[in-house]
Amino acid sequence: MEPFNTAKIRDLVLRERKLAVSDREWQHRLRGYGYGLRDTQEGRVVTSLVRGSDICTLGAAA
Repeated sequence: MEPFNTAKIRDLVLRERKLAVSDREWQHRLRGYGYGLRDTQEGRVVTSLVRGSDICTLGAAA
């Protein structure tokens, strides 16, 4: 499998956030790309739904 390009994924996630009208829609849009979000003490974390692993944190950007 190809390794994650975290910068591109993070850009995609943040772009989709700008397009979505709510957190619920944002998460739904991300599922279409195979990504999910989970809240942690460090902020939101982008996860891969296919691999079941964390990709990157969004921190204050989200």
